This record gives sequence, structure tokens and C-alpha cells, in this order.
Amino acid sequence: MLTQTHERPSHVPEHLVCDYPIKMGTTTTENPFDRMIPAIHRELPPIFYAMDAYPGGSPAWIVRRAADLQAIYADTTNYSNKDFAPFAMLVGETWSSLPAETDPPMHGLYRKWVNPLFTPKAMTLLEAKIEGYAIDYCNAMRDSGSCEFMNDFAFEFPIKIFLELMGFPIEMAPEFLEWEMGLLHTNDLNVIAQSTRKVVDYLRSEIADRKANPRDDMLSYGVTTDIDGRGLTDDELVGFAFNLFIGGLDTVSTNMAWQFRHLAENVEHQNQLRANPAMIPDAIEEMMRGYAAVTTFRTCVNQVELGGVTFMPGDKIAMPTCLAGRDPEQYADPDTIILNRKARYLSFGFGPHLCVGMHLARREMRIAIEQFLKIIPEFRIADGAVVESHLGGIIQPVTLPFVWKV
Repeated sequence: MLTQTHERPSHVPEHLVCDYPIKMGTTTTENPFDRMIPAIHRELPPIFYAMDAYPGGSPAWIVRRAADLQAIYADTTNYSNKDFAPFAMLVGETWSSLPAETDPPMHGLYRKWVNPLFTPKAMTLLEAKIEGYAIDYCNAMRDSGSCEFMNDFAFEFPIKIFLELMGFPIEMAPEFLEWEMGLLHTNDLNVIAQSTRKVVDYLRSEIADRKANPRDDMLSYGVTTDIDGRGLTDDELVGFAFNLFIGGLDTVSTNMAWQFRHLAENVEHQNQLRANPAMIPDAIEEMMRGYAAVTTFRTCVNQVELGGVTFMPGDKIAMPTCLAGRDPEQYADPDTIILNRKARYLSFGFGPHLCVGMHLARREMRIAIEQFLKIIPEFRIADGAVVESHLGGIIQPVTLPFVWKV
């Protein structure tokens, strides 16, 4: 049981209040996928209540089974995406991340409006640019025989692609990384609020610039195109840009980090992909399952029962893909990475909220692995290194020191 800092609601049975180790703003020096996440499946109920699981340290239900999570994803009547993260509220504003934090019927309109930006055909046009960035990073580090993968590759690689798509200056990458850390890797509401304010102020200035001088980038698309016969409001434009900021940066860096950590610690898989690069897309899919890292939230709208548990209106519900991907009821031998498993997973969401940027994310991850394995010799974690990882809404290695023979 927890030492509770919030009062347990009357509809929450005491035996379902459990300590949830994947806490916002904390870190661990163990690989959370090795023991921590399998232990949750072995030891905790399918649905339980944690008093400090929501950003800022407030309560939320934790749903650990993939089938239950899939049911919540698909049910837009009883569960709302609205304000699943506290960013706008913390700065006293009313925008929502679009389309992520919206519900039907507006969600369908927003998805139809944004989809042309992220079609496979549109992403194919970026192939050469993404490949060029990956090659440049790998060539720059090859002869040194080592890198700190997070700072030398994983963070800046997708940030530069995001900056390119948005039409933001490439030299903004370090500031974007600093803001990203303040948004996503702390439980301190003051830090989250300060970072949100910096991001929103910057986005508002860029939106104003595009209104005066539209050009060929995603932000200009938001400013110049109509939705349902009208232009976007200021709140909608901020929400659209903020969603691109969150989705385009940290999640790609994080998934890439876990994939490369796996390859560094499992050299037989690394060499298998070197010898058979055609296996890389399937390997990415399996690692997306096995190292799913993102937790989003829903708000219960109506009293509803799931798995024998009653949710009440206003309850926050955590959607931890890190648990869904290791669900022993969904996958045989879930804690083993089988590169050609070809299993379905929830790491990009499910149903109406399937990630709009997944084609771009897959392309970035594939190209990163392809070029790294072409250019960098067999690599591993540096001897004696202790790899620390952020926990919470995004489970992410803090540093990944790699070494190889030149």
C-alpha cells in the first residue's frame, strides 16, 4: 500500500490501491523492462489505483492488460481524450493538443484535416533528407570509437527533422531539447508550467510570422488551410503546433533509444540485422512492442465498469503501452524480443487515436538503424557504464554510452 497524499475516493476499493513504480519525475538504474514491468503483471491486479500516477502526483487508475486498453481506446463515449495532459491548464489557457486531446465529432474533422501532412507518400518525399541527417551524424562519430547516443544522435536527429518540417531554425535544437525535458521528464508542476510557457510563447510568435509570411511548412499549412469551411482559431493553431512539438520530438528519440540499447546489449541481433537489413522493419515492429515507452491518459465521462472495476466520471485512467506490450495474456513469451514475431501492438495507439505521425516515426527509426549499422562497427555499452532511465509518462534512457573498435 501507498502512503497516500490524496484521499481515496469512496468508489475505489482499498485493496485496489497499489504502489505503481513507473512514477513521473523519477529515474532508475535498472532496465525497467527486465524486472519492474514483468513484476507489475505478476503481482498487481489487472486494473488498480495509484495515488500519484497522474502528472503532478495526483491519482489515476492503471490498466495493465492490452485487451482492456484496446477497449478504452475504442470507446469514445465513456472515455474522453480532452485534457489528458495538464499543459494548457498549467499556463491558464484553454487550447488542447490537436488532434490528440479531442473527442468525436471534432476529432474526426481534425484527423481528416491533418492526415494529408502524414501520408506514406508525403513521408517518402522526406526519405533523402532523413537519410542525409543520419549519415552525417554517423560519419561525424565513427572515427572516435564512441558516442553518448542520446545527446550525439537520438535527441537531435528527430529534432532536426521536426524543425525542418515546421520551418523552424535548425540552431533552435538545443533549446527545444531543454524545453522537452522540462515538459516530459519531471513531476514538478512549476517546471512543467515554465517549459510549457516557453514552448507556447515561441509557437505563438511563429504562428504570427506564418500568418504574415506563409511558406511551405507544416505550420503554414495550419495557418492557410480551412477545416470544415473555416480557418483555425488561435487556440486550435497553438494546439496543433504543440501536438506536433510533443509527438515529433521525444517519442521518436525514446523509441530509437530503446531499440539501439537492445542492439548494443544483444550483439547477435545487431549482427543479424547487419547481415539482413531487410529484417529491420520487422525488428522495429517487435521492439516497438517490447520496449513501448509512452503512457497517455483518458478521463472517464460516465460511470462504467471494466474488468469488474467501476470508474466514475472525472477519474483519470493511465494508458501505459509499456505494460500492454509485455502483457503475458496477449503475447507468448512477452519478455523475449523475437525479431520476426510480427505481432500487433498498441505503441502507436489504437482505433480513432492511432498516431497520425507513425509513418514518419517508422521511417526515421528504420533509416537510423540502417545507416548506423552501415557506418558504425559492432557497438556495445561501455564497460562499467550504469544506464539510468527516466520513468513516468515516457520511459527513456538518460544516457547511452556506446563504444566500438575503429
